[in-house]
Amino acid sequence: MNTEQAIRNPRRYGITERKKAELDMLANQVIDAQYDVEKLEAMAAALTQKATMFQAFLGAADTNKTKATSNSDLLDELIKNIHDLQMNSSDSFDKMVLADKKTKKVALGMKELIDKLVYSAELIDKLSNLVIRAKALNPLISDDLVAMIGQAGKDANNAVALTLVALQSIFAAQGSSLEAEAATALEYTQSRLLYETITGKDANGNQREEKNNKASLKTLVASNLVYATDAYTHAQKANIQAINELSAATAELSKAQINLRSLQSGLAAANAAALAS
Repeated sequence: MNTEQAIRNPRRYGITERKKAELDMLANQVIDAQYDVEKLEAMAAALTQKATMFQAFLGAADTNKTKATSNSDLLDELIKNIHDLQMNSSDSFDKMVLADKKTKKVALGMKELIDKLVYSAELIDKLSNLVIRAKALNPLISDDLVAMIGQAGKDANNAVALTLVALQSIFAAQGSSLEAEAATALEYTQSRLLYETITGKDANGNQREEKNNKASLKTLVASNLVYATDAYTHAQKANIQAINELSAATAELSKAQINLRSLQSGLAAANAAALAS
């Protein structure tokens, strides 16, 4: 519209300029809304990457925590088994020592018995010789008496032989007992040292001095479990925060996209109306 037409129809001119201003304003709003959407899309993309990364951190922390818990449980079971072995070894050793004392006492009793049997056998042999010589001088001496005395001598000698076999068995049992005592004592010593090395405590629960300032395996495993649990807790909190941030950004993006579409529709409708007028 030229100047002459605007002079002849000033009202028409004013309406056209106002519509143009409205269209420009709507176009600027669309541009601003488009900028907001792009900015929120970039933020949502960044937060999505962050959430994915923190989810991976949480998964790794959960794996470490599970492994640390399993290690702690296995070590506790091992410590219990070692402690039981130590107590059983100590109890077995005490019983073996007591049994060895009783065996030695029996051995002494058997030796005294053998001495008496040997003495008795010697007396019976002497008596048998006397009876035999007397029988030679006096045929009236009963043959039964001679036979009985002879049998008594044989029985005495057999008793001595059997008692010697029993005594040898006792000595063999003592040797086996000593070997078992030594093995049990070694088992007890090794289990005690292993228990102290792992736990840092003796069988009575008393804390031993750390050698070379080195912590016990039990302390290290317990510290690792505490660290893994704390790391998991922090990773869980960070993951929840990342999810919440992404959720909030997604909601803002959705609102911005709705606003953009609304403004674009408004601008399109205004342009159509302007062209139709």
